[in-house]
Amino acid sequence: MGSIYRKTAIPGPNAQKLLARKVANVPKGPFTTIDTFVAKGEGALITDVDGNRFIDFAGAIGSLNVGHCPPRVVQELHRQIDKYLHPSYHVMMYEPYINLAEELNRITPGTHEKKSFFLNSGAEAVENAVKIARKYTGRKAIISFERGFHGRTYMAMSLTSKVKPYKYQFGPFVPEVYKWPYPYYFRSEFSTPEQLDNALLNRFETFFQSEIPPEEIAAVIMEPVQGEGGFVIPSQRFVKGVKSLCEEYGIVFIADEVQTGFGRTGKMFAVEHFDVIPDLMTMSKSIAAGIPISAVTGRAEIMDSANVGEIGGTYGGSPLGCTAALEVIKMIEDEGLLERANLIGKLFQERFEPLGNRFQEIGEVRWLGAMCALEFVQDSNTKAPNKELVQHIINRAHQNGLVLMTAGLYGNIIRLLAPLVITEDQLLEGFDVLEEAITVCCRA
Repeated sequence: MGSIYRKTAIPGPNAQKLLARKVANVPKGPFTTIDTFVAKGEGALITDVDGNRFIDFAGAIGSLNVGHCPPRVVQELHRQIDKYLHPSYHVMMYEPYINLAEELNRITPGTHEKKSFFLNSGAEAVENAVKIARKYTGRKAIISFERGFHGRTYMAMSLTSKVKPYKYQFGPFVPEVYKWPYPYYFRSEFSTPEQLDNALLNRFETFFQSEIPPEEIAAVIMEPVQGEGGFVIPSQRFVKGVKSLCEEYGIVFIADEVQTGFGRTGKMFAVEHFDVIPDLMTMSKSIAAGIPISAVTGRAEIMDSANVGEIGGTYGGSPLGCTAALEVIKMIEDEGLLERANLIGKLFQERFEPLGNRFQEIGEVRWLGAMCALEFVQDSNTKAPNKELVQHIINRAHQNGLVLMTAGLYGNIIRLLAPLVITEDQLLEGFDVLEEAITVCCRA
């Protein structure tokens, strides 16, 4: 018997009652992926309020690399709850905050002296990384990338590329933010990745002449692999080229590891794939198994540029978040979850690359570790995005017990963020559901 159990249609009767209450009491702005409500989560499985059991390939948008309610983390949280909940680090300090700072300084790339501090969300980490970079350099301009996503607060939203639904009618935005192109080899007009890399890196030099001089740029912020943008993977040559420009002109290089961090790509942090050491890193999502916390880690001399009281927040680095994060790091190291991420990617490749050869609607199959995606197109010649097909596939998968999410500028990409603790049987069962949905919808 498989892990998926379907008792009712989705949404079931209990979920329908909750949906009615949600419509009456919650604004329509917060999006949801599937029209039901969780009753229990364990590992890579979710049971809803009607008794339907799903395999989770969304992982709370990449927040649950160690799964739902990992027993080790839950146990440590109970111990912490019995001591104190939140005295606020800014009132009276607590040891878990220092312990986590030491751990992040240890596991993040580079042997240089580092310092870390904590906030609540990925967007807050991005906001504060920008503040620190501006303070350190005395410059104002910030560079982000096309298709990048960095959050919904005003600086983070200004850095984000996708207009709808994130930016439309929410302006004006923060000034002195500029966008650079990010390589998308599947949609490139060049014959080879190297040619595209060369063209883009040359454009950045031209940008310094036509838009803003490098002496006025405080930081470049980059997702080592674009998340919301569609799991787009750059070459090592491109990332190293950007970092080289930053070094040449004294620009702070910020790696946004909010979605890519903590084992998702088969390394602790995705930037490690590219042989680049960032000056600052932003982290959140899977840092603490779903407990809200985020971090900025960076070179000590840069981090110390902010004076007392200039960075922080009342709930930043909560004891529960720090405690959970410390155990998550131990889990990743003790249970071989980096190797597990690479196995997931290998099994994904073996299953879906052949499927891509069968259906011209599958434009590209791409992955880095367990950060996996399928891009759907109208046909292989035009590569026009096929958002409608993706929605049909997603809906069918949901009805058959698999939780999936989309990504990409046009919503034509299915992204997979299964917990790294998923069993091989569960993973293959989920693949079966996804393959069936693709086969039926592509032939419809």
